[in-house]
Amino acid sequence: MGNKIILILKIIFKVIKALRIVLSVAFKVISRLLYRVYQIIMDKLRFSITFKITITYALLFLLIFCLMSAGIMVSFRYYIQNNNTPENYLLLLGAILGIFNIVGLISIIFFGSKASRKLLAPIKVMTSTVKEISINVLDKRLDVSGSKDELKDLAKTFNDMLNRIQKSVEQQNQFVSDASHELRTPIAVIQGYADLLDRWGKDDSQVLEESISAIKGEAESMKSLVEKLLFLARGDKNTQRVEMSDFALNEVVNEILKETKLIDKSHNIINDQNEQFIIHADPKLIKEAMRIFIDNSIKFTPAGGTIKLNSYIKNKRAFISIEDTGIGISQEDLPYIFNRFYRADKSRNKSSGGTGLGLAIAKWIIDNHYGKIDVWSELNAGTLVRIELPLCLNQGR
Repeated sequence: MGNKIILILKIIFKVIKALRIVLSVAFKVISRLLYRVYQIIMDKLRFSITFKITITYALLFLLIFCLMSAGIMVSFRYYIQNNNTPENYLLLLGAILGIFNIVGLISIIFFGSKASRKLLAPIKVMTSTVKEISINVLDKRLDVSGSKDELKDLAKTFNDMLNRIQKSVEQQNQFVSDASHELRTPIAVIQGYADLLDRWGKDDSQVLEESISAIKGEAESMKSLVEKLLFLARGDKNTQRVEMSDFALNEVVNEILKETKLIDKSHNIINDQNEQFIIHADPKLIKEAMRIFIDNSIKFTPAGGTIKLNSYIKNKRAFISIEDTGIGISQEDLPYIFNRFYRADKSRNKSSGGTGLGLAIAKWIIDNHYGKIDVWSELNAGTLVRIELPLCLNQGR
């Protein structure tokens, strides 16, 4: 008998525990639901400035109306109690209404101006904050706390605009700083060799030849860097020309394969797949983007390594893949490889001759062709780049 009672008590405790859990979950769900409904109602019935001004002056009008009504009722009661003539009544009514109208006018001026100052006080604060914002002080933001009205929407919009401007200015400053850093080295080299020529190069043919060769090389590097900078600058200003046309992608792939094999004899250049299809794009820019990835593979793949270039159709989209057996990119650096002037410690360095702009240009090209770039890489295991582009509109598979 005792065991049964204990068993029943255990069951009761479990039921109570289960009910408590169910009630707790139900309470949380109902609380969240009610809060959500409250938010929706507050968003729908927002107290805008127009609403506040309307209510304020409606109440002032109601106050004046009540005063006038009270004046009429008082004068009418006085007329009945004293049996005055209608002329006296009209005179009394006019005097009372005049007094109450003056009181009402004073009330409108006082309460109306006070209400207007209170309603428009945030504008004064916003104006003061905006005056403090300059190109060197972009971290200030307008206060968006308080009731939900048009001024809060304006402040939020203005803050969002400031966020975009601040981000743009920071990127521009970083861009100028990086560009200056990149140009400083070749300029210093050219200046050094110019001094060397000035001292000994006039009489030493070996110094003369070495200096001329170095200056020509650095000048060529500067020219390449400036061209890339101009390309990205035109891209940022949306003035870079993109001449779209229908062309066979396999022909461009064949051109790159032929050119790469001519200039690079130290790697195995392979093509397993080069399907024939038409895409709608700028052939020069697409070729430039592919060349950038091929050049990177050449730079970071040891001699004797393999570089594979393929093109194919999948799911009614065009794909270009560049795969190599190079040194690869670490997982820490992989998310940043398309940033301007970015170099990973191992996979990208100054000695390789890169400026850190090639991949940024390639990404701009693919993005402006409504495409996508995916990169897979591991250190000492190689890199795979897959470019996805839309097919020509009248073609599919």
